[in-house]
Amino acid sequence: MSRIRQFGSENERGAALLTVLLLVAVIAILAAHGIDRLAGATKLASNARELSQAKAYLIAAESIGMESAKQIVSASPGRTSNVGGWNGREQKVPVPGGIISATLADGGNCFNINSLVTQQEAVLSARPEGLAQFARLMVMQGVLDGDSADIAESVADWIDSDSVASPRGAEDQYYLQQENPYRTANALIVDVSELRTIKGMTDEIFVRLAPWICALPTTDLSPININTLRPEQAVLLAMLGAVPSDLTPARQFLGRRPDLGYASLNDFWAQSYPASLGASPEVQSQVKLATRWFRVDLAVEMQSALIEERVLIDAALQPVRLVHRQRGDAY
Repeated sequence: MSRIRQFGSENERGAALLTVLLLVAVIAILAAHGIDRLAGATKLASNARELSQAKAYLIAAESIGMESAKQIVSASPGRTSNVGGWNGREQKVPVPGGIISATLADGGNCFNINSLVTQQEAVLSARPEGLAQFARLMVMQGVLDGDSADIAESVADWIDSDSVASPRGAEDQYYLQQENPYRTANALIVDVSELRTIKGMTDEIFVRLAPWICALPTTDLSPININTLRPEQAVLLAMLGAVPSDLTPARQFLGRRPDLGYASLNDFWAQSYPASLGASPEVQSQVKLATRWFRVDLAVEMQSALIEERVLIDAALQPVRLVHRQRGDAY
C-alpha cells in the first residue's frame, strides 16, 4: 500500500514540475512580447518626435529662404544677377539631431504651364504664344512635333474655361470615356504633376519636361530672367525663338554674359544672338532683368526621418510671401 502511495506521489511531483515549467515558459513569452511592444512603442514615439522636429526645422528654413530672397532683391532693385553664387547652390546646415539641405534658385526660369492661357476677369482662354513656346520646348527635348502639338492644346483645354476641345486637344468628353472617368479642371494648374492626367502626356515625356516646367500662380508668359539664366538652362532662352533651334548658340551667349547681367532689355535684345531669334514684341517684353519668383528646395534628414519640400516665394509682395508648398516627391 505504501508503494502505491509512493508511486502516486512521484507522479504528482512530476506533473507539478511540468506545470511550473509550462507557466514559466508562458510568462517568458508574455514578457518577451510585452518588451517587444514596449520597444516598438518607444521607437514610434522617438520617430514621431524626430518627425515633429524635422517639420519645425523646415518651417525655420522656409523663413530663412524668404529672408534670403528679400535680401537678394533689396541688394539690387530692378536687376537680379548671379553675383554671390546663390542661384542653384546647395547649402548644408548641421542642426541638433540631423542636417538641413537647402537650395535657393530663380523660380521664374522655367516654362510657366499656366501661360498657355490668358485671363480676362474669371475667363481663361488659350494663348497662341504660350502654346507655341511649350511646343518648341517639347521638340527641343526630343518630343515629336505631332505629339508636342497634341499635348500643348490638350493642356490648354484642361485649363481654359470653355468645354470646346481644340482640334488636337481634349475636353470632358475625352476624359469621361476613360476606364476611370474624370473631368477637366477648367482652372489654373497648381502643381505640374497634374500634367500626368492629360491626354498625350506619357511618363517618358513628363520625365523629360519636368525639370523645365513650373506652375506659377499667374498666366503671364514665362518670366525668364536673362541675368540669372544659367548656361545649362539654355533651352529656356532658345524656346523664345520663332522655331526650335540648336542650343549651342544659346549656351555660348549665356556663358559670356557680363557678371552683373544687362541693365536694360534694349541692351539684351541688341546682342546678335537674341536678335537672331526673331522674337515678337510680346516675347521681348516677356524677358525680365529682375527676379520675382524664388524656389527653395529643402530636405531635413534626421536619424530616422527624411522630409523633402519645395516652396515658391513671391518677392514682389511686401512682406515677401510663401505662396506654394509641396512636401514629398516634387513630381
